[in-house]
This record gives sequence, structure tokens and C-alpha cells, in this order.
Amino acid sequence: MFEFTNFLKLMTIPPLTYRPSSQNQRVQGFEVPGDEAPRIYSTDNLLDPAEMEQLIQATYRQIFHEQQMLKHHRQTQLESQLRSNQITVKDFVRGLVLSGSFRRLNYDANNNYRFVELLVQRLLGRQVYNHRETLCWSIVLSTEGLIGLVDRLMNSDEYLENFGENDVPYQRRRILPQRDRGEVSFAHMARYGTDYRDKLPQPNLRALMGPGFTGPLMSSPRWSWQKNPPKVLTQIWLGLFFGGLSFIAILGFIVLTGF
Repeated sequence: MFEFTNFLKLMTIPPLTYRPSSQNQRVQGFEVPGDEAPRIYSTDNLLDPAEMEQLIQATYRQIFHEQQMLKHHRQTQLESQLRSNQITVKDFVRGLVLSGSFRRLNYDANNNYRFVELLVQRLLGRQVYNHRETLCWSIVLSTEGLIGLVDRLMNSDEYLENFGENDVPYQRRRILPQRDRGEVSFAHMARYGTDYRDKLPQPNLRALMGPGFTGPLMSSPRWSWQKNPPKVLTQIWLGLFFGGLSFIAILGFIVLTGF
């Protein structure tokens, strides 16, 4: 049994390969950084307590995004270790991604494909190249689990070359000087796919409006115009109808009498 287990380890299938496509972050940039350029937060320089707090907030903003930046999700132990130089920024990022809050809000709320896209955005600062890359990391997630996927991404040459041990990840080269607007910020994208959204319970709008509300709801597919038209629209229609008849009658009287 021991020899068979070792044989299986030696016969492990290598990760699926994928071809990188041409994206903004893979093209050499010569633009002068402006207000829209991302600010790089790093511990390479000595930080005072205020700058360290900004770096911690920037890390939460990158990993959790502003929609999930709640006091309840803060990892105070990791923050304390980072402030005392016991861990690096890379270790802090890894701790946030593996926290229970991130797992519940992002991993549990998505299928593997959507979660891989989300994780590549937040850790590598770019979109996935193609469906083959999504499939590659989805296989890693299925076979090695969340910890295995996170370690593979953060120990990759791409992560180490762009962010290293001390830089907070960010969306790379979102703004191009040849265009009047950049790509959509990852922070403004939904954190879950449409399949999970469609499973969410729909609110009872009539109950929210109160027990005395009997009018039509905006969620109704259409009004039943013949059986129960809205009262306001009925009054407007009657006013236009009789007003039109009166105008035609007056116009005919003027024509016949020669006034």
C-alpha cells in the first residue's frame, strides 16, 4: 500500500498549460503617472504609524473591496503581526484570503470558475487570459483546495516579479493614455456570478409596503388594463378624450358658422 501511494505521487498530472494573451499589463508603458495611476503601498521604506494604517486599509480594499470592508471582517492578529514586522505584506495578503470571512463572502458564494477569476483579479491584478487559464486554476482548486490555489498564485513568478514580499497587489495598468477612459475597476464588478444571484431569495415587495397596500407592484409583469387599470391613468385618459371632443365640436361650429 505504501509503494502504491508513492507511485501515485510520482504520477501526478502536471498543471494544465495556457497561452497568455496580450493585455495592458503585459505591454511596456511610457506614460507619466497621473492622478488615475494606482498608488503603490509598500513596506520597503520605513513607515510611520499613519502610513502603516493606510497600507493595511489598501490591502483590505484590494482583497475585500469596499463592499466588504466591515469591522467584523478585520483580522486584528494579522494586523498586529504586520505592524511589528513579524510577517511581510505577502503573508498579510495570504492571511486575508484564507480568512473565514473571505471564504464565506467569496468562495462559498461562487462556483470554481467565477472564484478563480475573482482571485486572479485580486492577487495578480489582472483578468484571466482565457477560459483555458480559468480551467487550469479550477483544476488546482478542486485537487489542492483553496490553500493550494492561493499558494500557487502567490508563489508564482508573476506575483513575485510585480509585487514581491512587501508590495500590496493592485490592478495593473488600468488606464491607457490613448483612451479617454480605462477598463472597469475590479472593485466595481460583482463578487458573485449570475448563477448565485438567481438563487438569492426574492423580497416580498407587498409585505414591505405594508398590510394596507393594495395597489400594483413594480415587479408585476404587466398591468391588467381591461380589468383593473390604474385610477390616475383612467382620469387622465377620460380628460383627454372629452377635451378632444369639445375641441372638435368648437372647431366644427366655427367652420359652419363662418366665425
